[in-house]
Amino acid sequence: MSSNNNNNEELNKPAASSQSKRSTSTTNDTATTTTTKPSPQSSTQPKMGAAKPSPTSAASTVSTTAAAAKPSAAAPPAKTQPEPPPFEKGLVEQIRGNFGDLVKVVFIKPLRIKLLVEPLDIVRVASFLRDSIGFDHAESVGGTDYPKDNEIEVIYHLGSDSREELAAHILWLTTRTDRDDARLPTLINVYKSVEYHERECYEMLGVYFEGHPRNERFLLPEDWADIPPLRKDFRIKGR
Repeated sequence: MSSNNNNNEELNKPAASSQSKRSTSTTNDTATTTTTKPSPQSSTQPKMGAAKPSPTSAASTVSTTAAAAKPSAAAPPAKTQPEPPPFEKGLVEQIRGNFGDLVKVVFIKPLRIKLLVEPLDIVRVASFLRDSIGFDHAESVGGTDYPKDNEIEVIYHLGSDSREELAAHILWLTTRTDRDDARLPTLINVYKSVEYHERECYEMLGVYFEGHPRNERFLLPEDWADIPPLRKDFRIKGR
């Protein structure tokens, strides 16, 4: 009996060992299958080589779009000249009513008017200003050299002692002459006070006043041999 029992036990051992191996093998196969199964997260990852949007490019696109959408700045409004004072405007209308386009209005400001006329018309306009408007004397005469225009402008500053409402006003009566042959009609027969002022313009700017009795120097030396010193191309020697 003892021998049979031992034999039975020996016979049962291999069977148990075989079952254990099959169980282990099955477990290993299951584990292997489980570890090689693709992860659910891998299906949501982008494929290799797909271009990702650049943060810089996105910002640039937004900036460009915003710039395009932004309205352009409105152009500044054009400057408008202030309305001339009524009194001065009335004087100019009276002058132009008599001479029309022969008189060019350079500006009209409070207490100041500037007119430009041709040399051939200056005596006639000056006589009208004296006799009809009331600008009865010339306070001064000056000149400006314009080399780029090849012209010299002479300015008569006219005032009034006869009309109280014109007492504070100055009217600039101006004309221009060729710089290379600077000649203008004198106003000495209209305003006696221009005698020395026109002589100064002759001496300092080289403008010869036709009809003036004394186109001669009285400020510069008699032996002055240079160009008139108030012309813009005059240079002091040695500087």
